Amino acid sequence: MQVFDASQSLVEQLSKETQPIGMVPTMGALHLGHLSLIKKALSENKTVLVSIFINPTQFDDKVDLENYPINIEADLRKIEQLPGQIFVYAPKVNDIYGKLVTSKSFDLGGLDQVMEGEKRSGHFQGVATIVSHFLKIFTPTHAYFGEKDFQQLRIIEHITQSLELRTKIIGCPIIREKSGLAMSSRNSRLSTSERKLAAKIFEGLKFAKSNAKKESYGTLKKMVMDFFEKYDELDLEYFTIADPKTLKEVDLKKTIDSGRCFIAVHLGKIRLIDNLDIP
Repeated sequence: MQVFDASQSLVEQLSKETQPIGMVPTMGALHLGHLSLIKKALSENKTVLVSIFINPTQFDDKVDLENYPINIEADLRKIEQLPGQIFVYAPKVNDIYGKLVTSKSFDLGGLDQVMEGEKRSGHFQGVATIVSHFLKIFTPTHAYFGEKDFQQLRIIEHITQSLELRTKIIGCPIIREKSGLAMSSRNSRLSTSERKLAAKIFEGLKFAKSNAKKESYGTLKKMVMDFFEKYDELDLEYFTIADPKTLKEVDLKKTIDSGRCFIAVHLGKIRLIDNLDIP
């Protein structure tokens, strides 16, 4: 494992390496979900680049940015245990943005106007800015993203195509705890009792999935709201079923197409998202 904090020296090193090269962009606080992405990248590439960078332009809430967990030493120890050639890019903000820390403006095809985009102003412009930057300067053969952030995955696929970038985007399944809770860096901020309660989010998604083709969409949304009202500490922000390609809402009782449940829930000051496919 080699660690770089400057993009120029990393680009020079990558130019000497044999293709293919895989990239796993992260914001650190690595968990088994991240490690599964790195392992998959290692199985499909000669060299793997892991970025650890908390991108300020994708946070619309300064408090959320300040509270985002970070432990670079622990992250490096986890990566170091993996076999294979791994480069870690852990830059400072000025190496990415210079003096002007701001997002670029992208046409995201309307994929940013729903769900997370509707609730978190400018979030996906920040995501598109940092991911396109990485893909342009490092030109990896493949880039790996988890399906827990499914909307983000779709948007990254969109900008890769619209910008005609050569990197192939690979989505990877959600890794869950035994309880069903989707693994997330934010889980590290949960207490033991909160973690047990957070597992109800996946239970709610499974409940929705089991009824999605039986009930009308309006009835289903009310049923999901009622499910979460049983738990005072869980504040349901949104629940929707959408087409996995367009992210537009669908009523699966009226169509034979597949869909995907999406959900965002607040547990105290911690905001958790999850999703589940409905074949």
